Amino acid sequence: MEREYFEEVIISHERMIYHVMKSLGIFKNKDEFYQTGLIALWEAYQRFDVEKGKFSTYAYSYIKGRMQTKMTKANKDEDRYVYPDESFWEMSIDENGKPALELEQLYSYCKGLTARQEKWVIDTFYLGLSVQEIAKKEGVSLSAVKKWRAGAIQKIRINIDQGSIEK
Repeated sequence: MEREYFEEVIISHERMIYHVMKSLGIFKNKDEFYQTGLIALWEAYQRFDVEKGKFSTYAYSYIKGRMQTKMTKANKDEDRYVYPDESFWEMSIDENGKPALELEQLYSYCKGLTARQEKWVIDTFYLGLSVQEIAKKEGVSLSAVKKWRAGAIQKIRINIDQGSIEK
């Protein structure tokens, strides 16, 4: 019986949860904060005393308080821990401290490539530069570097298929 009634409470107070989230400026982890709001609504529902006032006022302050507490904790955690950006996860690190591919081995893949295509291979796989960084370094457009990349990949694949380069 109590569960069915609480589901009605959720339906009637769901907009309140979203309103509190909006008023606090919550734009990240919305699902997590919505869940916190539901839990706070349940706790407010359990602890509410009819003689002390209106339920919606009590629930609003309870939900807002819980979300503020969660935001404070999340901000402390964010200040305490450093989370690397996406480029960190894209780089592979050799456990021996050596570059992922030795320079000599990379040059063996560069047979038949133009100077610019070779530059893309070395800059990408030896120096670990992104397409944007190569374009800036060489003073060319992003499109030009992407063409070097496409040409280099195509020629390297042909060389591998023909057996000129070992896999």
